[in-house]
Amino acid sequence: MVTERPGRRTWRKILLAKWWQRRRTHLVLLVWAAIYLPGLGLLEIRGEEGRRILPAITMLQTGNYLVPHVGSEPYFRKPPLINWIVACSFKLTGVRSEWTARLPSALAILAVALTFVTRGRRALGTTGSLLAAMIWLVNGGNIEKGRLIEIEAIYVSLTALAFIFWIAAYRAEETGRGLWLLPAIFLGLFFYGPVVALLWNDRKLALLASRDHFIALVIMFGMFAAWALPAFLLSDSAHVAKVWSRQYTGRVSSSGFQFSSWIMNIPRGLVYLLPWLPFALLQFDEPVELRRRHFALLLGIAVPFALVELIPGGGPRFAMPALGPAAWWFGELLAHENLHWPRWLCGRRFPPRLRNKIAVIVVGIGCIALLAYGLIAIPRLRKHEKVRQHARQIDAIIPPSVPLYAVNPKYQPYLFYVQAPIRYVSRIEQLPADTKFFLVQPEDETEAQTTRRWSPSRAQLVLRIIDYREHEAILFSVPSSR
Repeated sequence: MVTERPGRRTWRKILLAKWWQRRRTHLVLLVWAAIYLPGLGLLEIRGEEGRRILPAITMLQTGNYLVPHVGSEPYFRKPPLINWIVACSFKLTGVRSEWTARLPSALAILAVALTFVTRGRRALGTTGSLLAAMIWLVNGGNIEKGRLIEIEAIYVSLTALAFIFWIAAYRAEETGRGLWLLPAIFLGLFFYGPVVALLWNDRKLALLASRDHFIALVIMFGMFAAWALPAFLLSDSAHVAKVWSRQYTGRVSSSGFQFSSWIMNIPRGLVYLLPWLPFALLQFDEPVELRRRHFALLLGIAVPFALVELIPGGGPRFAMPALGPAAWWFGELLAHENLHWPRWLCGRRFPPRLRNKIAVIVVGIGCIALLAYGLIAIPRLRKHEKVRQHARQIDAIIPPSVPLYAVNPKYQPYLFYVQAPIRYVSRIEQLPADTKFFLVQPEDETEAQTTRRWSPSRAQLVLRIIDYREHEAILFSVPSSR
């Protein structure tokens, strides 16, 4: 029988020392890659992804990065940060594909996880910061949105970064600029919820009235104003004001209110925290002050979550920015060594070894499931594509080098896949004399057939497209006058 000499470094000790402490960044990268990269660019764009991608392409073509456009119309329903990010991804990679469009969302998720295990280590400890990073990477909300180019993944990640930088500085008892300036770049509602709760619990609300916090607010609103003011002045100001007003009032008004959907907002929002949500019931035996501080953070997360989900125009995804603070809260909770279930449940202890086993199992299942989804399920799902097929129909008619003019096309996601260069115009009379192919909406079909812009030639209908949304578009060709 081989006995271990005192002080001898066994393989077990080396593994624990090197992997769980010094290689936490490698572990985060491995889990992130297994979950967020497989099949990332295989599925065609869906949902609202086209509204993030098409304006980015138009920006690159026209050089107008100030006013985003969907088709020929300015798009002011959302700020253009996500369009800028997609345009930057296309520009840096030199490739326009689903993969390069969605990569920024996945990278944003990764940035937060790495921030947990670096910036958050001092406050959460080695175990707590790693657990917080795993909880951030492996949850229903981020897995769903982090593999799409949507606003949620970017906005949720920015909010999480703001909170991590702030609370890490606050736990280190920093004040002034070190506490406020860096988070100012990422501020949002779900940042201030837990911040105010913690400051109130520690009787430090006066920090909100400090000069450095005011400077942070100026930075936050100044970044938005730097885009919004020029965009407002250079566009139809009345239309822009109407769109912005509708976006804000639509969230709190009761128009289109459905009770059956509204009452499920909170349960659906909590689903985003699965599979970790049951661990929120765990308790620990620590001094009262520490438990009060922990409860204050939970209250600061729960109140904004409930407020957002209970407004008439709210939806489950609107509360997703709570995921960052929630991951930190779970990291703080699960890092305790004396955890136990509440007495009304069973009161049993939840030892660290069991915690580690469950975390490894959950993360392992998540990695295996997403690897299988990306490598096995997605190739099969590609057989049922609904968007790309319309681009193939157009490509079969138009040579790749001949421009396709789209007349007020509104939102047509399949235009992303068309190989021919896309040019947008608002009306048929704006089509140039050398037009060979153009696309119109049904309301412009008669004008397209009767216009004499290319007299003696007449435009000829060559393709009628009805997409999966039952939206119709008609492709015309212009014969040569010779």
